[in-house]
Amino acid sequence: KVLKIKRGADIKLVGGAEKILSDAPTPSTVAVKPTDFEGITPKLVVKVGDEVKAGSTLFYSKDNDQIKFASPVSGEIAEVKRGAKRVIQEIIIVADKETKYEDFGVSNPSSDSREAIIEKLCKSGVWPFIKQRPYDVVAKPSDQAKAIFISAFDSAPLAPDNDFIVHGQAATFQKGIDVLAKLAEVHLTVNNAAKADGAFLQAKNVKLHSVEGPHPAGNVGVHIHHFAPISKGEVVWTIKPQDVLAIGKLFETGKYDATRVVAVAGAQVKTPKYFRTIQGVNLKTLLDGNLTEGNNRIISGNVLTGEKVTLDG
Repeated sequence: KVLKIKRGADIKLVGGAEKILSDAPTPSTVAVKPTDFEGITPKLVVKVGDEVKAGSTLFYSKDNDQIKFASPVSGEIAEVKRGAKRVIQEIIIVADKETKYEDFGVSNPSSDSREAIIEKLCKSGVWPFIKQRPYDVVAKPSDQAKAIFISAFDSAPLAPDNDFIVHGQAATFQKGIDVLAKLAEVHLTVNNAAKADGAFLQAKNVKLHSVEGPHPAGNVGVHIHHFAPISKGEVVWTIKPQDVLAIGKLFETGKYDATRVVAVAGAQVKTPKYFRTIQGVNLKTLLDGNLTEGNNRIISGNVLTGEKVTLDG
């Protein structure tokens, strides 16, 4: 199906990331922030000084102990930062030079039951990447979703190009799709099918939609509204393309892979480009020496909905 959005506006900002991919320096520390997950009250299972592997559970949801949150790296728990009323703000981990992984086992989604797939996604810490609409909170494993939506493009200003990020990883992306297809019907939306990457266009087990027009054409809420409207009592799940890759890698290798490609962009960035790094990396790793002098504002996320952070964030 083709959807053409007429209302909206593309904000043309200077400093878009060039399609150059570099490996970011290995971070000395990473942080996991429970506050990134709306509606989650964390229950810690680690303490300062504990050794963890990539994929080890750091905390789980107090309201649902099935939903676990994993360490992106192996190393030692260095600090648990708390804010007002002792709310956990960050769990900081000193990363090993060589990452050790928890082994969750290689498996084939086509032969696994729905229950076994959900158990593996929860146990490995990958489940929280699946969000629920309405409310955009972490999905409940016990729910039966009407559909799962993957928006393969982002129309926000200076947003990363998912075609560039996923290029060359079609097999892993398809593996992630096959896993999700056992949970609900999968809808994949691309921006102008004639220009989309092969990994998206060749995907099987999906309903493929093409969307054209100005922002918010890439907003997954717009896609749900047009292709699978939510009625009373229904839920739709959403997930981002890089998180689909993480699911694919989990079933291919049995490892929780927190590798992410991010776009460092903006008018004050000396060399705007893409970096391959780890979730929770300190921004100094990406921005040190790459910002021009002046009163800079750093945003984690996109310009319209991102969070203002510091260089130490």
